Amino acid sequence: MALIAPRITAGLPADDARNLARSLQDSNDITVFVDGTVHRLPDEARDAVVDLLARLGRGETVTVSSVEEMLTTSRAAELAGISHTYLRNMTDRGEIPVEYRGTHRRIRQAAIMAWLETQKTKHAETTAAQPGENDSDAG
Repeated sequence: MALIAPRITAGLPADDARNLARSLQDSNDITVFVDGTVHRLPDEARDAVVDLLARLGRGETVTVSSVEEMLTTSRAAELAGISHTYLRNMTDRGEIPVEYRGTHRRIRQAAIMAWLETQKTKHAETTAAQPGENDSDAG
C-alpha cells in the first residue's frame, strides 16, 4: 500500500498570514465545512489543523504527510490473535510482508488487517460450503 506523497505548501503572503494569525488568536472554535456540511473534529485532529493554520499564519512553509503505523511482530501477532512464532513463520514464507529495521522485523498494520480480512473471507467460504447439520439422511 503506497502512502500519499507529502504535500508542501509555501508560506502565505504577509497580509494573509497576519489575517490568519489574528483570526486564530484566542480562538478555540475552529469550524470545518466539507461540501457545506459542518463537521466537528476530534480534539487531536482539531489540534493538528490549528497547528497547521498557526504555522501558515506565521508565514512558514509547511509539509503535510502521513505515517503508516509499523508494528513489532509481538504487537502484530497480538492484533491478529495468533502466536508470535506462527506470525514469524508466515513472514518467512512471504504470506505477510515484513520490513527489517536492522535485525528487527516490522509489519505494517494495514498488512495485518488485510490478512485478517482474507481469513474472515476464507472462513465464510468454508462455512458456506459445508452442508448443514440437518442435511444428514434421516430415514
